[in-house]
Amino acid sequence: MVCASHAIASGLASDGGLFVPKELPHLSATEIQAMVDASYSQRAIMILKQFLTDFSEAELKDCVTKAYSKESFGDEIVPLHKVKNNVDVLELWHGPTSAFKDMALQILPQFLTKAVAKTGEEQKLVILVATSGDTGKAALDGFADVDGTEVVVFYPDQGVSAMQKLQMVTQAGKNVHVVAVKGNFDDAQTGVKILFGDKELKDKLAKNGMAFSSANSINWGRLVPQIVYYFSSYVDAIKAGRIKYGDKVNFSVPTGNFGDILAGYFAKLMGLPVNKFICASNSNNVLSDFINTGVYNRNRPFHKTVSPSMDILVSSNLERLLLK
Repeated sequence: MVCASHAIASGLASDGGLFVPKELPHLSATEIQAMVDASYSQRAIMILKQFLTDFSEAELKDCVTKAYSKESFGDEIVPLHKVKNNVDVLELWHGPTSAFKDMALQILPQFLTKAVAKTGEEQKLVILVATSGDTGKAALDGFADVDGTEVVVFYPDQGVSAMQKLQMVTQAGKNVHVVAVKGNFDDAQTGVKILFGDKELKDKLAKNGMAFSSANSINWGRLVPQIVYYFSSYVDAIKAGRIKYGDKVNFSVPTGNFGDILAGYFAKLMGLPVNKFICASNSNNVLSDFINTGVYNRNRPFHKTVSPSMDILVSSNLERLLLK
């Protein structure tokens, strides 16, 4: 068992597994309803302090303030909009790269900076990122010129949109690096995990004052900020008169690496009134098949689609669900 700072700084556990909380906190009805009149930043602190217990509230406030600034997200960080009766859309694209990954990747560098200081690490962190498109640009933007870090993004050649590729290869910053991989996202993600598990390489890095970390959702510091916007959307629906507290809602979540929908499931386990989650897949529907059949079969054709962030057959975060 390790502290939150160690989990965030390390990215992966020493055995290659993913960090999960030993116990999930539970929020009472009173605590959830107290979020109704709070700002998004205040709601974030309320949730994050449940998990990052070795961070002070002042430290969390500093992380949140720097991450979710008006300059980065505008006036509304995650507005909830009514589409029609009983259907609302949560807009998660207001960050600097117009990807929902900004919600986590603007705050992860803030977490990492403080986590490294807390753990006494003096090594430069080499942030490894596998991307199917939007994570890469969001990570590059979040970590650009952050002291004590180098960020290396691996993307599948011919597997991201032309716009996403341009976003990545034109990113400014003295510590950013972008590498094309022959293969698909699963190949890129597998390669990153192999690098993490290469003891000889890690020893070589250590001798040169460096250590690996990750900005993918395999890093607990990437996933925990996503729990916040599930609570935020629910209390915003209360504030708008769309529901009253205790009404159960459904969340439909486009799903690739299973991090986003898993964050919502954790929110439900913490006490958020949720009826069900709809795992929305494209033709790479390994996850929806698993949920419907109980069989995870990744030995199937890989399809390139117009939604490359969902073109994934090996969903790392699923192991976190199975542990819970």
